[in-house]
Amino acid sequence: MSKIAAILTDWFEDSEHTGPAEAFEKAGHTVITVGPEAGRTVRGKKSATEVKIDRAVADVKHDEFDALLIPGGFSPDILRVDEKAVEFVRTFVDAGKPVFAICHAPQLLITADVLRGRTITGYTSIIQDIKNAGANFVDQEVVVDGNLVSSRNPGDLPEFIKACLKKLEG
Repeated sequence: MSKIAAILTDWFEDSEHTGPAEAFEKAGHTVITVGPEAGRTVRGKKSATEVKIDRAVADVKHDEFDALLIPGGFSPDILRVDEKAVEFVRTFVDAGKPVFAICHAPQLLITADVLRGRTITGYTSIIQDIKNAGANFVDQEVVVDGNLVSSRNPGDLPEFIKACLKKLEG
């Protein structure tokens, strides 16, 4: 089964982490949380869901994992100023490994400069940012473009999770 890195920090969208992580683990996959500091507890923005960071982003490499989950909320915006987080994301995309991005997650992909020529969706407030990064924005529940699976918001979680699990099978 797959080993999935979930990159997050404080103010992540609670359901965009917990929903996919629970579904992945139920399907037999392992989810490892990656963030700025190992052992630190981060909190979600709505329900203050607490998640302990397993590994520091400075201490991990993409080749340790089979896929990457980027939950939305404010977390991607906070992480995009962390050079190690940006590089970690860039190497995942460049290696062709599955990257699961929902809501505001494209902010991290934009900073990693990996969206040019790609088709993606994301939260309404970042549509112009996605277009400015050279991507084709599509307003639909799930968009799959090669190794990239994206969705717009928590309302899309059922279809997002289904597409992610399908990508992990293939």
